[in-house]
Order: sequence, then C-alpha cells, then structure tokens
Amino acid sequence: MDCGIITSKTVLMLLSLIFWAAGASLAYVAGYVLKSYNNFDSFLEDKYTVVPAVIIIIVSVVMFIFGLLGCCATIRESKVGLSFFFLIIMVIFAVEVAALVFGFIYQGKINGDLERTMSTVFMKYNGENSETKAVDYLQTQLQCCGVQNYTNWTSTPWFTTHNNSVPVSCCKSSNSTQCTGSLDQLDLINTEGCQDKLALLLHNVLTYAMLVIFGFAIIKFFGMLSICVITCRNGRSGYEALHA
Repeated sequence: MDCGIITSKTVLMLLSLIFWAAGASLAYVAGYVLKSYNNFDSFLEDKYTVVPAVIIIIVSVVMFIFGLLGCCATIRESKVGLSFFFLIIMVIFAVEVAALVFGFIYQGKINGDLERTMSTVFMKYNGENSETKAVDYLQTQLQCCGVQNYTNWTSTPWFTTHNNSVPVSCCKSSNSTQCTGSLDQLDLINTEGCQDKLALLLHNVLTYAMLVIFGFAIIKFFGMLSICVITCRNGRSGYEALHA
C-alpha cells in the first residue's frame, strides 16, 4: 500500500480515537458540571445554567458513535464515508462553538440569578424544610454564613425566634460543641457571606467546562483540515483512489 495512503489512514484513525477519548472526557465534564449545579439548585432561579452541560452530553454521545463510523470509513477507504465524517466533524464543531457562546452568556447571568434567589431561600429557613437543607449544605461546604455576610441572618425569622442566633451550620467546625450560633461567639462563626463564594464556584465550574469545549473544538478544526488536505493530496498525487 502506498505510503501516502498509510499516512492518511493513520491520521484519520488517530482522529477517530481522539473522538472516543474526547467523548469520554466530555461526558465526565458534563457530569461534573451537572453535579455541581445540582448541589446548589435551590439558589438558581432559572435552569439555563445547565444548558452547556446538556449540550456537552449530547456531543459526547454523538462523538463516540461517529468515532466508530470514522474508523470504518477509514479502513474501507470510503470516499462517501470520509465525506460524511467531515460533515459530522463540522456539525459537532458548530455545536461546540454554540456551547461556548451559551457559556459566555450565562456566566454573566449567574450573579444576578443568585442575588434574586438566595435572600428568598434564606428567609424560608426554619430548621426543617428543603430550604433549610440547602442552606445548611451551602454554609457547611463553602464555610460561609448569610448572603452577603453573617449579619443578614439578623433580618430573618429564624434569628428572632431562636434567641438571636444564626444556624450552627455557620460554625467554623461542624463538630464543635462550643459553637451555638450566638453572635457573641464570632470567633467560632464564619463571617463571610455565601453569595460571592457560590458565584465564584459556579463561575469556575463553567469556565472549566468552557475551556474543555474550546480545546476539543480546536481538535475538530484540525480534524476537518486534515481530511481536506488528505483528500486533496490523494487526488492530486495519483494515489490509490478512494472508493464509495
């Protein structure tokens, strides 16, 4: 077999393997993003923030399937198959670009979303309901207290009905028996607010996802370029013709 054909097959087989690896990686990233947002979904009024993750999952499944198609098309040296493979890469590239655009748009809306919903959720805190579990989880995981800071609790029903104290989830140590939530124990309480910390966390998660998407979008771009170069070189150099 001609060296040019061998090189062409090697490049396309490598691209197919990259599709599989990329699909698996994107599925992991999507799962990580969805898990992160699910942990704090009580503080997110709109669900638009999971759109990039959903797009990533769809792309990962499609990439795995069409990676197999790319292998078959390459082994058979099918011109139709390779043309379809190119079309697939182009479509996935466009979807990934769309996910990047969504990511940039929604990243700017996170702060506004949190500001509208966190105060409402904190006001509903009563020690028993679902909002209580969400707030306790948030304050424990992020080591924070209140929305902007611990003083936000002073305007909540919980504060006035529990001896002017904040929830024990505000305590620096969850195992501490000395911390009761009293404002006389500020050295035992986290005083920083949760809004900025949660916004930073969600921004970081979304940024991480966007960087991964960007990296794989670059791979798709060079994949399309490689197919074009290989196909044109095959036709001009008189190599063994690809067949349908």
